[in-house]
Amino acid sequence: MKKVILCLCCVVSTIGFSQQNNPVKTIHVFVALCDNVNQGIVPVPAKLGNGQDVKGNLYWSALYGVKTHFKNSKDWTLISSEKDIDNSILERVLFKHKTADVYLLADAYDGKYIKQTTIDFLEASAGRNSIKITHEEQTLKFGGDAQLLSYIGHDGLMEFDVEGNFIPVNTNKRDAIILACISKDFFKPYLKATKANPLVWTTGLMAPEAYTLKWAIDGWIINETDVQINERAAKAYNHYQKCGLKAAKRLLVTGY
Repeated sequence: MKKVILCLCCVVSTIGFSQQNNPVKTIHVFVALCDNVNQGIVPVPAKLGNGQDVKGNLYWSALYGVKTHFKNSKDWTLISSEKDIDNSILERVLFKHKTADVYLLADAYDGKYIKQTTIDFLEASAGRNSIKITHEEQTLKFGGDAQLLSYIGHDGLMEFDVEGNFIPVNTNKRDAIILACISKDFFKPYLKATKANPLVWTTGLMAPEAYTLKWAIDGWIINETDVQINERAAKAYNHYQKCGLKAAKRLLVTGY
């Protein structure tokens, strides 16, 4: 009997140790909705470029928008959707990966608040503005407590500067994926201040659609190297844009 109890204790101890060493991973995606009126972009069809309406927006509800693309993915399950979080966030969606203990929170910002979207992303990259969400009696941490932060949308830093609390609050490792035109050049001074790791960002003009993010996350979930993850992102971009893998690798890069 003592041997049975001892074995059970060992099993429980092993499970507890395993759970501690395999914590939940969280991803927070900041999406600045495409906006023909309030952003310096080449205009797209009106429905795709209405920055005040999530329905049909190019970066959110269109085929390769964040919400639609992840909702259609065989790897992710949509857990919840909430509208009008505040004046700037029009919709918030929560996804759970189907085979890994990974959650993704995505916020759709009104396109006219692209500057605030950028600031919120950078402050989160510095470990600030933690967001807690309860799901099935489990507290999930996003914002500055997420392990991976991503910005999707027009690169507003080509038109404005931003100020915020970009000094990191701790030494926790945070990865960043920035899918916007020429994001390495324009985001670099700000991201360096946050000490986040630029996992994937860009050297030229690009379409910031969700397939690039999704393929990169696939590698991040299984702990691939930064180079391997960036390779996935480039392959995704070439797969959908037919631009050639070499061109995609020149466009999507990793590190400072």
